[in-house]
Amino acid sequence: MPNDPNAATPYRLSALTENGAPIRLTMIGVAILAVVACFAFVAGWLSPSRLTQARMIDAFEEVNGVWPGFRRNHAKGVCIAGYFDSNGDGVRLSKAVIFQPGKVPVIGRFSLAGGQPDVSDGPAAVRAMGLSFRPPDGEEWRMAMIDIPVFVVKDPESFYQQLLASRPDPATGKPDPAKMRGFVTKHPETARALEIVKASPFSSGFANASYNALNAFRFVNAAGASTPVRWSMAAVDPFEPEPPAQSAAQDKNSLFDAVIARIGRAPVLWRLVVTSGEAGDPTDDATIPWPSNRQHIDVGTLTIHHIESEAPGNCRDVNFDPLVLPSWIEPSDDPLLSARSAAYSTSFTRRAGEEKEPSAVQIPGSGKGA
Repeated sequence: MPNDPNAATPYRLSALTENGAPIRLTMIGVAILAVVACFAFVAGWLSPSRLTQARMIDAFEEVNGVWPGFRRNHAKGVCIAGYFDSNGDGVRLSKAVIFQPGKVPVIGRFSLAGGQPDVSDGPAAVRAMGLSFRPPDGEEWRMAMIDIPVFVVKDPESFYQQLLASRPDPATGKPDPAKMRGFVTKHPETARALEIVKASPFSSGFANASYNALNAFRFVNAAGASTPVRWSMAAVDPFEPEPPAQSAAQDKNSLFDAVIARIGRAPVLWRLVVTSGEAGDPTDDATIPWPSNRQHIDVGTLTIHHIESEAPGNCRDVNFDPLVLPSWIEPSDDPLLSARSAAYSTSFTRRAGEEKEPSAVQIPGSGKGA
């Protein structure tokens, strides 16, 4: 019955459905293109000149070469283990469980800056301590610290440009001093930071070096109060300056050999000292030290009693990402934090898919040399 209104309704609904299909398909297509565009933007495909974590790691590989299975920076290292014993004084700054009185297991790594795993332990080598605190509630706190008082660049682009300036000259195999001078001239904050670093003598080894988390973070206490902080692992072993003879040491692993022997004799201790910032203290520029009169709070003791060569299942497979934080510890507005986290992730992904070579530092009796 063509004049029956009830018969016409399904026809009209069917027509609307069919006519709407192209619209829905178009909307789905637009959504897919948006997702693809987001991935392309993050990967840098839409803006080849934009600095991405892949380009940052590419620069490390260009400067240091590619060493399959090793970190693109801090390639030479050993694994350490021990515990952190909180004294409870940190709870007024942060409600993080790590600051409750008691012991928390820790694994970590000593390393040298640079992307070559077979580099000699030369003079003024920047040393690093990476740590992973593992409390029973499952929330990790990872940190990556070095033994200089300030960082030498303030943002990711400056770091990238510094890497490019340090590329070896094909004729000499060493960085071109003129390029480095040119970089420093264009970055007065780097010049100021280098003067601070030069005024701070290096220690004679890993065990008596103090390590600094140069970026600022924020601690949040039970009342919700947020405090800008920086922290250091202050060595308990007496400081001794690096001796001039160490510069000419024939043993390419002299620093590592010394800390292996030191831990073999007795555990090594550091004090975790938190510096509480005040209004006006920069939290977005790691080249600027905070005033020396800021409050320094000793929140506990790190004890390292074990050391071994890198191997499957130990620190070799840990990414010491500074943004792996427990509740009540938050990142600051320092742009280097997110850049470091992203670059560490890219480095980890690349080395995870590569065949592993034996650790550059072998420890007799550790039984883990793969």
